[in-house]
Amino acid sequence: MLVHQGVELETPPSGLEREFHTLFNSDALQFLSELISTFQAEVDKVLNLRALRKVQLDLTGELPGFLKDTAHIRNDPSWRVSPVPARLHCRHVDVGDLSPCDTKRLIMGLKSTAQGLQIDFDDGNCPTYRNQIKGIYNVYQAVHNQFQDVPPISQAPVLMLRPRAWNMVEHNMMVNGREVPGPLFDFGLLMFHNAKLLLQNQSGPFFYLSKVESYMEARLWSQIFFWTEKKLGLPVGCIKATVLIECVLASFEMEEILYELKEHSAGLNCGIWDYSASFVNKFGHRTDFLLPDRSKYVDMEKRFLHSYMDLLVQTCHRRGALATGGMAALLLPRDNESDLYKTVLSTATRLKLLEIKAGVDGFMVYDMDLIEPMQKLFQLHSHGQNQLLQLREDITVTPEDLLIMPAGGVTLYGLRYNIAVGVLFIEAWLSGRGHFFYLGKVEDSATAEISRSQVWQWIRHQVRLEDDGTVVTRALVSSLAEGLMEDLKKAIHCQTSRDKQRLMTAVSMFLEIVQKNDFPEFLTTYLNLDHTFLSSQSQHENGQRDPVPKARL
Repeated sequence: MLVHQGVELETPPSGLEREFHTLFNSDALQFLSELISTFQAEVDKVLNLRALRKVQLDLTGELPGFLKDTAHIRNDPSWRVSPVPARLHCRHVDVGDLSPCDTKRLIMGLKSTAQGLQIDFDDGNCPTYRNQIKGIYNVYQAVHNQFQDVPPISQAPVLMLRPRAWNMVEHNMMVNGREVPGPLFDFGLLMFHNAKLLLQNQSGPFFYLSKVESYMEARLWSQIFFWTEKKLGLPVGCIKATVLIECVLASFEMEEILYELKEHSAGLNCGIWDYSASFVNKFGHRTDFLLPDRSKYVDMEKRFLHSYMDLLVQTCHRRGALATGGMAALLLPRDNESDLYKTVLSTATRLKLLEIKAGVDGFMVYDMDLIEPMQKLFQLHSHGQNQLLQLREDITVTPEDLLIMPAGGVTLYGLRYNIAVGVLFIEAWLSGRGHFFYLGKVEDSATAEISRSQVWQWIRHQVRLEDDGTVVTRALVSSLAEGLMEDLKKAIHCQTSRDKQRLMTAVSMFLEIVQKNDFPEFLTTYLNLDHTFLSSQSQHENGQRDPVPKARL
């Protein structure tokens, strides 16, 4: 344990001593200590406010709506967010789920023609100590032009740095006797080592902010940005951040979130699966919020989701902010002459064209082979670098639009699929990986969240399968999980008894989570505090697992 002026820090993982000592020099530790000491109480407050809001919703049975106390902000037509730098004017295609500890994929992204890279310490990343240190150091290398045969940072795609969300803690550092908030650990190191050089190259510092649930949380980030700019001697407003609207409660506060961050805003982002999962998180025990099978009945064309996207675009463009869409998770087959390749490309094109026509200024892809066709799609169906002039004054979105659940039931296929994704995600985390490939798609914590959320909710409400009327019970889910074992073994390329044991552990953990009486708020929080995951890290720190997703299936 390294101790430095109130900071306790675990020693470096084996093989990362150079990276560790570069990142955690005495000045960086002093900066982190001051940052965390200054804002720890405010972090506690916003997390307590989240819990309080959930209790109020549960006790009263009320529904969220547009806030009366902030109506003056929404009704004031005069305010706008500050302009973004030139490098953010065009956001057409970013690469998503780019876990920065994956050096090979990071270098591929830096060499790509994408507009930006989502440097993801959140959904697509497993936050082991090794992964965090390696990932942050890889960003340091990219910004300082230390990778060979890679464009300088001023010419590479912009780095959109995504620290962990407020629900995550960093177990390997303590300040003032407490484990530190994960996002402050990530943000502090990224800013301290890279901000000035990014600014000199007109390439940042730019961020994604995950799982912001209210304007009060946006206000906290704004305070952190102002404090950091002053502390590091940076121009006021030079930090720019895109807020991911991943919670149904935040969809009612989008204007307020922009207002709180108006000096630092790079816009808002809408996705599908974390947002859909938030309905189960906040209202899952209510029968009128029963979410049907996502594999059959949930997509961005459904009223509650396209209303959310329409409102996000309208809100952003009214205030001069960029609006971006979610990530295409589809993976193109290697044979670009095959019928399957054409089908996958056609599906991705159709789904992303819906977003372009809704007025988004950009979106993400995982597969870098989709960058060029999606950029061409923007060129064909939009004009200029963005669609800020599309004000979407043709729409009016009501609370009912945002809260209406789609019609539909539950299928055996959908139940099996959700079980598989949930189990495989936990297995990936136990292996030190934050995402994996399954049935032609990339899966990460967002799809794992919706998967385990739906299984929990279907058990809770004892729904019947469309197929034959069978009731979804704990016993049925356990039986299906057992029946999936051979398929799951193939999915992880199970070769050793250790692989099999890890998979069986993942099944047990998944069944434990979906049977809880009280819904665990975040799967990642649950895992990050679980002894099984924490003890598995020691194996990962010894370099026994390679944190790169398995081959495509």
